[in-house]
Amino acid sequence: MAPQGVQNYNCLTKGVHNRFLTVPYLLWTKWLKNLRSRIVVLLFYYTIAEMILVEKSELVCYNGCIMITKAIIPVAGWGTRRLPITKIIEKSMLPVGNRPLVDYSVQDLIKAGVKDIYMVISNVEPCQVQEFYKDNLALNQYLIDRGKEDRLKLAKTLPDDVTIHYTVQDPAAKYGTAVPIAMVVEEYNIDEPVLVFMGDDFIWNPGGENAAEALIKAAGENESAILGVEIPLEKVEKYGVLAEEDGKLTHVVEKPKPEEAPSNLINVSKYIMTPDLLQRIVKYVNENDFGPLDQEYMVTDPIDAYIKDGGVMRVAPTTGEYLDGGSVEGWLHANNVVCGN
Repeated sequence: MAPQGVQNYNCLTKGVHNRFLTVPYLLWTKWLKNLRSRIVVLLFYYTIAEMILVEKSELVCYNGCIMITKAIIPVAGWGTRRLPITKIIEKSMLPVGNRPLVDYSVQDLIKAGVKDIYMVISNVEPCQVQEFYKDNLALNQYLIDRGKEDRLKLAKTLPDDVTIHYTVQDPAAKYGTAVPIAMVVEEYNIDEPVLVFMGDDFIWNPGGENAAEALIKAAGENESAILGVEIPLEKVEKYGVLAEEDGKLTHVVEKPKPEEAPSNLINVSKYIMTPDLLQRIVKYVNENDFGPLDQEYMVTDPIDAYIKDGGVMRVAPTTGEYLDGGSVEGWLHANNVVCGN
């Protein structure tokens, strides 16, 4: 049997040919006896059919699911693990090579087809993330005046067809991984699947499949997905570890001992979330009042409920290396890897 994506393409092709070629061709050829006229008519309908086929097939990817064009990236945290440097540099803007941490995720998302990125930022101004993704007209003119046009592509941080939207989160209000997701879903009335990435880590896999592509490949229609990163079993005590069955997440075990870990795949908070799961997250944040100092609003809580109620969250493996800028050691390692040291 052909892969599902090929089946979808063949089915779509067959439908287009049936609708736009077979019936009109039979009708017109009864009237047109001249061979040249028949060929012209056939080519006309074939061209129309191909245009419709291309338009529709652009929406089909991998398992036949709709292309995901929206992503959420929370970057509003104080970065307390990186103090004192995060007093003056936002954690997501800490440099790895010549780029800030968050930009590695942004570029991966763009490569996977995302057109709208929703960043949740803090209410502290000026916001360095916003400044980075703005066009700096003065810099552009300087480069042109000095004959350095070849550097303009480095100064341009976003393609023209990609937009970043900003939502402001008060760091003193509710906090936790579920809060920024709920804020974006409510503010922009999102009712389609989205990718969710954190802003202070990324998967390094130059030339290969990136994290966003791996998630899209794993998720079927009306399914969520979670990225699973393989690490040595003796290191799992620092992470949430994924328990899976037949490629589906069953639950996440937080910081287990190696001998009690269900696998050596860790959760790095990179997801595809369906509209159903997104609404569960909104409800979870709005209907609970833990207090700002009592308990974090963890996204794994509504994910657990989603799975228990029959929702499917596929586990997407990745072949890249997980790099985390949240600690000094992780940030230094990320720089060494990216810079080839």
